[in-house]
Order: sequence, then C-alpha cells, then structure tokens
Amino acid sequence: MRVCIVYDCLYPYTIGGAERWYRNVAERLAEAGHDVTYLTLRQWERGTEPEVPDVRVVTAGPRMALYARSGRRRTLPPIAFGLGVLVHLLRNGRRYDIVHTASFPYFSLLAAGAARGRRRFRTMVDWHEVWTREYWREYLGPLGGTVGWLVQRACLRVPQRAFCFSQLHERRLSELGLRGELTLLEGQYAEQGGVESPRTALPVAVFAGRFIPEKRVPALVPALARAREEIPDLRGEIYGDGPDRDAVLHAIAALRLDGAISAPGFVDTEVLEQALSSALCLLLPSRREGYGRIVVEAASRGVPTVVVEGPDNAATELVEEGVNGAIALSAEPDDLAAAIVRVHGAGDELRRSTLDWFRRNAERLSLDRSLATVLEAYART
Repeated sequence: MRVCIVYDCLYPYTIGGAERWYRNVAERLAEAGHDVTYLTLRQWERGTEPEVPDVRVVTAGPRMALYARSGRRRTLPPIAFGLGVLVHLLRNGRRYDIVHTASFPYFSLLAAGAARGRRRFRTMVDWHEVWTREYWREYLGPLGGTVGWLVQRACLRVPQRAFCFSQLHERRLSELGLRGELTLLEGQYAEQGGVESPRTALPVAVFAGRFIPEKRVPALVPALARAREEIPDLRGEIYGDGPDRDAVLHAIAALRLDGAISAPGFVDTEVLEQALSSALCLLLPSRREGYGRIVVEAASRGVPTVVVEGPDNAATELVEEGVNGAIALSAEPDDLAAAIVRVHGAGDELRRSTLDWFRRNAERLSLDRSLATVLEAYART
C-alpha cells in the first residue's frame, strides 16, 4: 500500500508525542513492506538529509521557527505548510492510496481535503487533541481564538477516517459532529515489555519535556520546596528546555534550592533513562495533554506518575490514584506536594503496583496494537 504521512514535524528534529507517533508509524509501515512517504517542513540544515529507514522524506515548505518566544505556535508556518501540502498532493496525489495526516496544524488537513476529490486517495486523520471554544479564546485571544475554533470546525467536516488517543477527545469529536468513522487508539508504547522488577527508588522526582506554558514546569519548584518539608532529602531533576526555562531557574534561585533541584536542559537518552528508572516518581503537571505516553513509559519501569486534574488533561486517564501514581487537585504547591508525599509514603508497594498495572495494560497500550488497528482501517478503506 502507498501511504503518505503528513505532519510538519519530524522526530528527532523536534521532540514531542506526535513526532514520536508519526516516526514510529512510518518506520513500522515501511518494515511491513508498504511504500511510505513522510511529508513535512524542513527542520535540518541544507545539504543534509534526514535518515528514516526505508521512508521517503519530502519537504513541503522551508525551515521555519514553529514557536514564538512565548511557546505558542506561530501562525505562518502552518499556513505555509498547508499550501505546500496542497501543491504536493495536487501534483502527486495519485501516487498514494492513503494520506494519513494529523489534524493539527489544521491547514494541512484542509489541503488534503481539497486535493482528495480528484486524486482518489483516502484520508486518515489523527486527532491528538480537540480544543474547546473557551480554550481557543484563551490561547489566541477573542479574534484569533474565534478563527481557530472555526478552522477546527471546518476540519471536522472534511470526509475522513478518524483516530484519537483518549476518551476525552473521543467524546469531544462525537459531540462536535465529526464527519467520518472514529476509532480510539489507546497505545503508543513502542518498547517491548517492561522491567522484571522496579529499581529501588532514589528520593528524586523527575520531569522531562518542553518548558512551555501548558506544561506548567515552573510550578514544580515551589511544590518540591513544599514537599521537602515532609521529605527532607527529596531532590528534583527537571529535564528539557523552552520559553519557561528562565522562570524555572529563577524560582530555583529564589527559593535557594540550587543544590536540591537541577535543570540541566536536554540530555542524552541514556541519562534520562537512568534518571527515570530510579526516580521516586515522574512529575507531569500539565494542564493540557492529548495522551501522556511518558506515563506508560514510567510505569513500564515501575515508576508512578503524579498528574494534575483538569478538563483538558487526558493524561489523567492513564493514572489510577494509589495504583500507578497520584492525581493532584491542582498545580498549586500544596496540592502537588501532597501528591508527591502520597507517592513517597506508599513506598515499594506502589512501585510493584505500578508495574503490575503496566503488565495488565501493556497490550492495550502498545504501539503494535494501535498500528494493527490502523492497518486494518487501511485495508477496509
């Protein structure tokens, strides 16, 4: 089967859950013998080529900064990418049986919908998130938010075979009148199995991700300071980078926690793996998550996760209080600290329970399970 995967980011040139999903999908499809093209924006230096085994990488636009200093997505790159996708599919659409695109950043989906009629390919769409009208207004202001909401609604009207990754967004898609069949894919875990038994926990709470407003990384510092009142030897390791990095460093300095909390930026995979495997817990204070794959990755090592309750946070679907982690009522220091203290108090029993939770759910949450469902949809289409 001839498949074109459409997303404006490519792992590891940008790092995120969607990037990893599409990289894994492309590689697994190619391994299975399908002809795979990955259509994206250029994110690498001229004169070099990205290496994705047996996958043809095609650019549909120039190298552009995707994010503003605030951490918000810029408007121009999605428009430029959408135009590039439209041109590519008008020229080459007959080469593909399936065009598999992310819903976001929207204009590429609209382009696929516009090119589809005369090119005969079928459109598959991953809805990683569905934003409410209120969140759009908060994110882009009254005017920009209204435009964003209407563009999202237009994407829902494109004929498509749709996938989503959480019950939260499955429900929102149904309520908003998605035009097409919808399937929930619960698995993105790409590794094989988990550990035999959890490592002994060090008194270290770990975060790993982008320092953007939605992740609420600065909130970790006062929460860890508060938790240290109950757990004096507790330390924090905050991995990643982004526009909120200065706020994190300032909070560490202001609370005189330089020896207790570190923020080394992005590190090698081996370093992060070592830190996560022996962590007391993973911290994920995000207000908005479309899935939360790192929760499953932590659980496969017997490491519980602390998440924060919220209407836009689908990661809470992956955490059972007292079974594989704790759910904080808010990102306020007292609430986050209380969740960390609960995990610490549960000790090794919670680590064993977390690993048991992973084993019970490993097949359901595996990438292979999701890919089998996707390939079945391809075949039926």
